[in-house]
Amino acid sequence: MMQMTLRQLRYFDALARHGHFGRAAEACSISQPALSMQIKEMEEVLGGVLLERSARQVTLTKFGEEIVQRVRDILRSVDELGDFARASRDRLAGRLRIGMIPTIAPYLLPKVIENLARMHPELDIHVRETLTPKLIKEVVEGRLDTAIVALPVSEPSLTEVICFSENFLLVRPGEDEGTPVPSHETLREMRLLLLEEGHCFRDQALSFCNMQSSPPREVLDASSLSTLVQMVGAGIGVTLIPEMAVGVETRSASVSVARFRNPQPSRTIGMVWRKTSPLAGQLQQISEVVCLAADALREQREAKSPSRKVHTSAAAPASSRVLS
Repeated sequence: MMQMTLRQLRYFDALARHGHFGRAAEACSISQPALSMQIKEMEEVLGGVLLERSARQVTLTKFGEEIVQRVRDILRSVDELGDFARASRDRLAGRLRIGMIPTIAPYLLPKVIENLARMHPELDIHVRETLTPKLIKEVVEGRLDTAIVALPVSEPSLTEVICFSENFLLVRPGEDEGTPVPSHETLREMRLLLLEEGHCFRDQALSFCNMQSSPPREVLDASSLSTLVQMVGAGIGVTLIPEMAVGVETRSASVSVARFRNPQPSRTIGMVWRKTSPLAGQLQQISEVVCLAADALREQREAKSPSRKVHTSAAAPASSRVLS
């Protein structure tokens, strides 16, 4: 008598997530015919059809939709067995699946990895970079151990730990250097360059400019901070970027950087993980490593002689508010 295997459950979960045999097979590192055979065997064991197959995609049947959540509960429980075993050790070791949002990863990740490799060399670190909603979903579902995101995320099943805060700075064309920094009301009338929909940093910038309820006069979208800064250098508009990104993103662009008057717009960065995670104690230790990495980056910025002065405008609005 055939029985389902844990491998089949993982294949079915991947197929449900990707909705395509080719992409799921690639994610599972097997051939597409082998994946199809494993799913077919799983259907025979269960006595029902899990998928509606077409040339371009696969869709879960009603039976498949009922099965997939149970499969994910099983997989999460299996993964937690390994987590319990790791949590019983007196050192940080084994697989660590960590996610970061794109407006943090390029700047903080190298220092975090460097510190973790030095302090906990037995860790096997797997990094996932994507947008906040996807990271939160994957942490909740147990596909990530933790994620570094802008807080709060307000997900009841997750623990949130604050690591640090950072300000947003204004990036303008180089010829604007030394001119008064516009108020957030004035920014609404300018050509403001922002990250595309889905990035939490976009929402934070719009919040600072009070643009949520009324659309701005002209907003242009980009997929990365690098593109935003280069567009500013080309004279297309202005943008806001997080302070940790300034050194990397402005070094090859003809732009000027200005700081708003206090209280400056800012964001709070922290780590999240499941409240039920057996690794909670270890993840708390890792959050301290993230804090150390952020402190080291801040000290490096302060120690370096800046290639351009970051101006602060005395005319900046008193109504600027801190974002979180």
